[in-house]
Amino acid sequence: MKAVSVRQLKNNPSVALRQARERPVMVLNRHQPEALLVHLDEDSLLTEPGIRLALATALFREQSLSLGQAARFSGAAPAEFIRHVSRLGIPVVRGTAVTVHEDTEAIAAWRNGSSPRTRAR
Repeated sequence: MKAVSVRQLKNNPSVALRQARERPVMVLNRHQPEALLVHLDEDSLLTEPGIRLALATALFREQSLSLGQAARFSGAAPAEFIRHVSRLGIPVVRGTAVTVHEDTEAIAAWRNGSSPRTRAR
C-alpha cells in the first residue's frame, strides 16, 4: 500500500490515481489516515453483481449524480432505475409542490413550442 499526504493529493491528484491502479493508496492528513483510494477497473469490483447499481443509488441519493447519470452508470434503463430507487424510498422528484408544478408547466410549454410563464420569486 502506498501513502500520500492531503497536500500531495491536492497538488497532483493524477499521481495518486496512477498509483491506485497498482495498489490501494492511503491518504494521510497530519500523518493520520483520512481516506483510501482504490482503483475501480472494469475487470474487478465493478463487475460484481449489484455493485454498479448500489454505487449509482448512493450517488443519486446524495445528489452527486442526476437521475439520468445514475441510470447510465448503473447500466439500467431510466424507468428501471426510477422503480429501483422508488422501492427504496428515495424520492425521484425533489423540491416543493410549487417548484414541481413550475417545472411541469415549463416542460409542457417547451414541448408545445412556447415559452413558459415566469413568476417573480
